[in-house]
Amino acid sequence: MIGKLKGKLVEVDGNVGLIETSGGVFYQVYLPPSLLSKIEHLSPIELYTYLQVRDDALVLFGFETKQQHDFFKLLLSVSGVGPKTAFSVISFVSLDSLVSCVKNNDVDVLTRVPGLGRKTAMKIILELSTKLKSEFDIKNMVMSEEDKTVIDALVSLGYKSHEAKKLLSKLPKNLSIEEKIKESLKKTK
Repeated sequence: MIGKLKGKLVEVDGNVGLIETSGGVFYQVYLPPSLLSKIEHLSPIELYTYLQVRDDALVLFGFETKQQHDFFKLLLSVSGVGPKTAFSVISFVSLDSLVSCVKNNDVDVLTRVPGLGRKTAMKIILELSTKLKSEFDIKNMVMSEEDKTVIDALVSLGYKSHEAKKLLSKLPKNLSIEEKIKESLKKTK
């Protein structure tokens, strides 16, 4: 198992980097865009890695921090999520946002990841919420059209999506759309 890699980034093709170690061995590694935007060619690089063993290939995924690496492995524990999907999630969403979206049951953050559908995003939140010991509430993920309208209105007024959902969850369900918006605004004063 290759757990960590240290060397120089000598080539980049898309999100795949070629890293030369001091021993003259070249490793092909998938790298997150956040890392590629920071590092220059021939710069020293040190990565945590995950090795995917397939019948037809050995694939290395690289991570800038131990936390990214650990969260990647946590994503792999979700049924139906493979290394490519987990790597996409890690690549396009910051760790703080990931933890926040799981704790707040915010599916919208994950559905912005290319190739990740709503069902898989819901499954990730459901399974990770138990692992991260947060409260999971299906009502926060599946909303009525009226509730979506209220959240859209609050977001257009400057609230973040998870804040709007939190405010909405504290309101009685029998209020009209206008009343829900007014009550939400009152609660933030």
